[in-house]
Amino acid sequence: MGRCPVRNNIRTLRFMAGEMTQQELADRVGVTRQTIHAIEAAKYSPSLELAFRIARVFGVPLEEVFQYEPDEEP
Repeated sequence: MGRCPVRNNIRTLRFMAGEMTQQELADRVGVTRQTIHAIEAAKYSPSLELAFRIARVFGVPLEEVFQYEPDEEP
């Protein structure tokens, strides 16, 4: 299994939001801290719904949080 093609800026956004913790973000979007950690580490791609919930917490468009970078184009 290759690298996760979904990259994110969650760590940066958390820092810019007053150094929000992973737990605080997890509580706000309804997942565990471990899920946030896995998403930040690009070990797990969130569902579309969760991706939108995360973007909404930071008040930014989805594309400012997540970027799709496949290894190769089809």
